[in-house]
Amino acid sequence: MNFSGPSSDELDLSNCDREPIHILGRIQTFGYLVAMSTDWIIQHISANIGEVFGRGPDDLLGAPLAEILPSSALHAIRGKLQLLSPNDGSERVFGVDLFEDGRRFDIAIHMSDVSIVVEIEVSNVDANGVGNPGSLIKSMIARIQRCETMDGVYRECVRQLRAVTGFDRVMLYRFNDNGAGSVVAEALNRGIEPFMGLSYPATDIPRQARRLYLKNRIRIIADINSQDVDIVPPTNPNGAPLDLSLSVTRAVSPIHVEYLKNMGVGASFSISIVIDDKLWGLFALHHYAPRQLSMETRSTMELFGEMVSLVIEGRLAKEMRKVEEEARDLHDRVVGRLVATSPTMEELVDFADDFRELIPCDGFAVWAKDVVRTVGRCPFPDDMPGIARFLNRAAASRVYATEQLSAVYPKAQEFPDRAAGLLAIPISRSPRDYLIFFRREIIETVTWAGRPDEKPVEYGPNGPRLTPRKSFEAWQETVRDKSAPWSISDLKAAEALRVSILEVLLRFNEESERQQQRATQNQELLIAELNHRVRNILSLMRALVVQSRAGAKTADEFAAIIGGRIQALARAHDQITNDHYQPQSLGSIIQTEIEAYIGHKVSRVRLDGPPILVEARAFSTLALVFHEMVTNSAKYGALSDSRGRIEVSWRIDENECCEILWRESDGPPVQSPTRRGFGSTIIERSIPHDLGGEVTVDYHLAGVRARFLLPPQVFWLDETPEAAAPENPAKESSQVNAMTAEIAAPMSLSGKSGLIVEDNMIISLDAEQMLLDNGAARVLTATNVAEARRIVESEAVDVALLDVNLGSETSFALVPLLDEKNIPFVFVTGYGEKVELPQSANDGVEAIKKPFATDQLIAALERALARRPD
Repeated sequence: MNFSGPSSDELDLSNCDREPIHILGRIQTFGYLVAMSTDWIIQHISANIGEVFGRGPDDLLGAPLAEILPSSALHAIRGKLQLLSPNDGSERVFGVDLFEDGRRFDIAIHMSDVSIVVEIEVSNVDANGVGNPGSLIKSMIARIQRCETMDGVYRECVRQLRAVTGFDRVMLYRFNDNGAGSVVAEALNRGIEPFMGLSYPATDIPRQARRLYLKNRIRIIADINSQDVDIVPPTNPNGAPLDLSLSVTRAVSPIHVEYLKNMGVGASFSISIVIDDKLWGLFALHHYAPRQLSMETRSTMELFGEMVSLVIEGRLAKEMRKVEEEARDLHDRVVGRLVATSPTMEELVDFADDFRELIPCDGFAVWAKDVVRTVGRCPFPDDMPGIARFLNRAAASRVYATEQLSAVYPKAQEFPDRAAGLLAIPISRSPRDYLIFFRREIIETVTWAGRPDEKPVEYGPNGPRLTPRKSFEAWQETVRDKSAPWSISDLKAAEALRVSILEVLLRFNEESERQQQRATQNQELLIAELNHRVRNILSLMRALVVQSRAGAKTADEFAAIIGGRIQALARAHDQITNDHYQPQSLGSIIQTEIEAYIGHKVSRVRLDGPPILVEARAFSTLALVFHEMVTNSAKYGALSDSRGRIEVSWRIDENECCEILWRESDGPPVQSPTRRGFGSTIIERSIPHDLGGEVTVDYHLAGVRARFLLPPQVFWLDETPEAAAPENPAKESSQVNAMTAEIAAPMSLSGKSGLIVEDNMIISLDAEQMLLDNGAARVLTATNVAEARRIVESEAVDVALLDVNLGSETSFALVPLLDEKNIPFVFVTGYGEKVELPQSANDGVEAIKKPFATDQLIAALERALARRPD
């Protein structure tokens, strides 16, 4: 980068973050580029285009692409374009006879804002190639999955990449949280200096380069010493350059070229590893002479990178789940002890061993009411008031953590051997009290690939210029004043502990100050119920997602179903826990629990009984009992398979009690439980204990039978005129489904049967979904003329959509048969304006161009239907 003002000591290579590397206006010499408007007029072209087109930029700019390329090439490009979204990846096709003269080319197509960009390369530039890409990737991934450790996965990845690509050096480069990274695996030729274990600073890869690595997962530099090719003209009529973020041939930043030259590299290739939408690492391939890989080979390696990303993500997630499960079990034990003993904040230091097991540390302190109590290696008591005041400046009610306390609190430089790192959990607001975990200093030696701050200054025509470092010899740096970092699991455990202390422990401590005897009893009940309910809710949420998936046709519908059921669950939870509720009907209590838990199985439950209102003190007890009944049925009873049914009825008996009968039938065989859990205790003992009623539960082989008897003082008959019998969930569900279907189904193709003749599977599926979304009752598909004939002769078809070019044939041969059957049709073509329809087609027959939109397609089909004679 060039600078004209600042002095050399003000220069910073981080200024490279502002270099517009995505709009450099050049491509590499192995490629050729044509950019067009959406109506296929050439806007930009690479200066070397005459090598393949036989015509220079002056002859091509402003000309329609249809005048230059044959119709077969246009059809191939339009077909790929149909699969693209703007600024979202590229589509590629290999070995195309672009000019129908025997020369084979690989083509990449992408959208750049409102321009269509086509990049062309000569096919088979690497002699070895990849053979069958699918078989190759399958074989590579199978070997990787056999590795037992993560290090083994890393080593196998680089070994296979080097075998396939032939590069001299293949490295797996993993990023740290601060942007720096290190080489965690390497495969290289003999005689080459290894880089394994070396670290690289974050400034080696500027921020905008990292963003491009996310958008464009592969990057080839075929020859470091080659001269780039200009894009002509450099800007559009509005003065804006062409955005090449998704380009496969984009030129390289001069600073990066200089960086690679300083390393002695002649060619490079990179493959991004993206996990959770973040750049986790890179496969960096170096060759010490020019080396070009074909577009097909690069695309295969891109797929390999995506598959490896999934493998690594899965392995990391599995490790994280194991750590979190262990932490969760430990957290439950710690919180259980806290609730059982109800300590004051000052007494929390007695649980130091439990807390230190949950969050490993060298020292632990409780700062409460301006007094500190410590265990282990901690700052001296005189240092704690200053640390507390420093923590008071942090955000309220947030866990605070740092691995280098001295960087934000300079006084900590006096005690790094006792507290280099700190994690603080606020446990009150006014005054602020804390649980504080300390970690001592760990002196670490980092081996860098060259000294990160050794960047020479050179003077050019525009003044001093900071250049990449020239030496990459191993350089060791001793890092001090830092502790072992706090992991994600440490932070999650800290947040869970904060919530538990604030929402459970402290709430019970405040209650004990007012009524100590009652608080002890409430704490024991609440912790048991809390553990039970939390585990049920976690399982319930997973069940909601799994059960809802089967009934959803689209992502939006899936989201709506999930959203509705989660809201139902939230209502049920409110009914159980709210202390200020109003009287509710018995039917609504039961129905809410049914709808919240079993979703689409609601039609298999029948409710019947008079309108009864439940008194406030009985409401939460009944809601909890029927929640457990529904849960058990869904897990083990009638609702655990696809056939079982439940009938819930109630009546007022001769003693003016409300008798509720629960009957399950047609489900799997039922056996009496071998142990009594908390749920069974709630069902059998809550109503007798809390309401003075009766409960009988019988486990018949044919289904569970239960009888609940409510005494007269907890309910009354609702005799208001608007009171009615409870809405049957099965009836309500069918009504809602019918209304939704009526609203959702557009009238444009309502009830019609369509035929799609298309040889591209993805385009066929896309068009099929468009027809179904606009009311079509049935859509049939065919990939060739013969298959389409069989469908037309044997099935009822109202309208047809015909792709003109079906590979080795056209769909024109279907016209006489469709006319004979009085079936209107619309052509789809990738040939643009020059398609010539057969003479046998009626004058009103339309041909729409790829890529087509939903409204364009549906309108054409509607016009075709309107033209059909009665």
